[in-house]
Amino acid sequence: RFPYYMNTYGFHSIHGRAAAVASGVKIANPDLSVWIVTGDGDGLSIGGNHFMHALRRNMDFNILMFNNRIYGLTKGQYSPTSEYGKVTKATPYGSIDFPLNPPSLALGAQATFVARTIDRWQKHMAEMLERSYQHAGGSFTEIYQNCNIFNDGAFEDYTSGDKFENVIELKHNEPMIFSSGTKGIKLEGSTAVVVDMETHGIDEILVHDETNLDLAHIIANWTSNPVLPEPIGVIYSIDKNTYN
Repeated sequence: RFPYYMNTYGFHSIHGRAAAVASGVKIANPDLSVWIVTGDGDGLSIGGNHFMHALRRNMDFNILMFNNRIYGLTKGQYSPTSEYGKVTKATPYGSIDFPLNPPSLALGAQATFVARTIDRWQKHMAEMLERSYQHAGGSFTEIYQNCNIFNDGAFEDYTSGDKFENVIELKHNEPMIFSSGTKGIKLEGSTAVVVDMETHGIDEILVHDETNLDLAHIIANWTSNPVLPEPIGVIYSIDKNTYN
């Protein structure tokens, strides 16, 4: 329904099939800048097949996934990204499903651009949208979005209070430091651990490389890990021939 709120051209297409409709639009008019706005519910459940193959084909369009970890428009059922044990109208005793990890799924589908931002980080979101637009190929940007009706406070840890204790902003070719410079990320083998910058040198800290697929998979798996910060920013970006 996003086109209803924008003064631009758009389709309110079939539920979950936005990528299929957008693929036809892009093939018909390759020079058009095409944006897909979807959610964690329609994009990853009924539309999961279209989502994966659109990224695999590297169609030259941009996918924005508003992830609020709930079915908002259909009044509060649990979604593919809802946490385990989530109590909703559809799961009164708690969900027994384990949630999908959207960046990991996108990387597994061979996406050439994967990023994440947060609805309240407006400047950062603008930067991610600009990066998406500049990317030649299929881009996927996950946007953590609060649903104040059916899932209020889902991302409170990343937007208020000690948020900088819980979030790391990824920057290409820069050391992974967070918590106002007091903590860093170090790799022990392929396992990321949080270290104190007072006792560890900068040379020990992992440096982000957004072109490294192996590193991207490691970072994506920090999602919702209680002992690691939530990664925000461009996780992965490479150049590759586009479908169109």
